[in-house]
Amino acid sequence: MPEAAPWKFRKIIKPLFDLQKENILFKCRVIETKSLKVIENGFVEIDNGKIIKAGSQSDLDSSANSKKVLELKDHTILPGLMNSHAHLAWDGTHDLAQQSLDDPSEISAYKSCANMLKSLRAGVTLVRDLGMNKSNIFAKQAIEQGIYPGPRLKICGEAIVQTAGHTYWCCREASGADEMRRAVREQVGSGADLIKIMACHDTLEFTDEELEAVIDETHRNGLYITAHATFDAAINRVTDFGIDCIEHGGPMTDATIEKVAKKNIPICTTFSPVVMQSKEEIARQYNIPEWKIKERQKIVKDKSRFDSLVKASKAGIDIIFGTDAGSPVVPHDAIVPEMKFMIDLGVVKDNLDAIQSATYRAAKVNKIEDKLGSIEIGKDADLIIVQGKPDENIDDLSNVKQVYIHGSRLI
Repeated sequence: MPEAAPWKFRKIIKPLFDLQKENILFKCRVIETKSLKVIENGFVEIDNGKIIKAGSQSDLDSSANSKKVLELKDHTILPGLMNSHAHLAWDGTHDLAQQSLDDPSEISAYKSCANMLKSLRAGVTLVRDLGMNKSNIFAKQAIEQGIYPGPRLKICGEAIVQTAGHTYWCCREASGADEMRRAVREQVGSGADLIKIMACHDTLEFTDEELEAVIDETHRNGLYITAHATFDAAINRVTDFGIDCIEHGGPMTDATIEKVAKKNIPICTTFSPVVMQSKEEIARQYNIPEWKIKERQKIVKDKSRFDSLVKASKAGIDIIFGTDAGSPVVPHDAIVPEMKFMIDLGVVKDNLDAIQSATYRAAKVNKIEDKLGSIEIGKDADLIIVQGKPDENIDDLSNVKQVYIHGSRLI
């Protein structure tokens, strides 16, 4: 593994926030997101930050002596949600380029903190931040050093783009194979968990030599790499070069779908910008022009634009939950609209499958399925409690009442 980021060597005498790990026995409905099993009269016990028992209440030992017992009628407990495509320093309100170019770093920090709080309140216990300048590097430091009590973060540092490429105004620009390797090493040195590249906009980006170098250097450093890729030629190309994950996705030929499936590459779909901008009563509050609202409404109604993603799901490609939070009209606490569209579209089978895309499958993409993403003994106690039955009514996922990370209650 590469050397740790410099900030990880700074001595911390005491975190600013003391988060107590509790010993609690929850009695309520349980959604186990690995097996997709629902236990109507279930229980989960946590202690010292871990899940120590789980199952049906009929199997509970009468001699159990938890410090706290919470009997939660009409509530459901499930693993914390993971938003695998978000931008914490973007607020969903202002122009993206303007924020990226003009926001002082202090304002980006405040926005990141506000959006981490919004995420927690929505039941999101892990955010995969895919870049806005270097803001996510400092957000991760604040979380890990106890400066701010937020969700877990998986970060890319600065997304890497060819010089003057797609969204160059918030990325690390690079030209040539050697500079691509340098850009990767910079992100690794800053504490990145993964690398993100912008593989296309209207046209393909990166030369073959650059693409080969950026992917190879990522893997040499023990990280995985994901690509913004939104049409067939781009998806096919990054698949050939060895990408590990695809962001957004888009129209694909059957041959490309077969290739992606064969290589077992997941796709993090992000429908929220289209979905949220199609809701005229909301979009107008964000000054979205009328022509764009009508365009978005047509896309949402027709849905043929997404046929390839439905085919991809049916071909066995893992579909991962991500909202592109921070993009116009996509606040960081908007979770249900994305899931409802995923279900309606058919890229997930049902409510439980949608929930799994934001829990167990998301944990696999983020290489943490041994610690998080399902309710299993020995895993970290990242849990949320919602009022209702989100497996039956996905809108109930908006009723988040309690949020725990590593056994500590944050909401």
